[in-house]
Amino acid sequence: MLVESITFALVGLVTGLVALLARPSYFRTARTLTVGTALAAALLGGVVTHFCLEGRYPAGSIVAAAVASAVLTATLARPDLATGLAPAHRHHPHRGGAHRAPRHHRPA
Repeated sequence: MLVESITFALVGLVTGLVALLARPSYFRTARTLTVGTALAAALLGGVVTHFCLEGRYPAGSIVAAAVASAVLTATLARPDLATGLAPAHRHHPHRGGAHRAPRHHRPA
């Protein structure tokens, strides 16, 4: 179990670093949060799978650790905030905190 846990940790670290290197603009949060999430997800996913499979299939546990790490790391990605990819906002910006410009009434 010790060797598998080290392998799960390495899988998590690799997943987090690859995500940061492949798409750095998608991860606006702290780099440690991205790598830490990948690491924790790989450890948790690998250990849970190890106990579910009763330790019979270590390769299956490693694959599950990689999948869990990739899925939870992907939840941190924000492609809508990536540089140059953000769509234009459909509403006009607020003017001075007011939602509308004041209307002038015509005298009767």
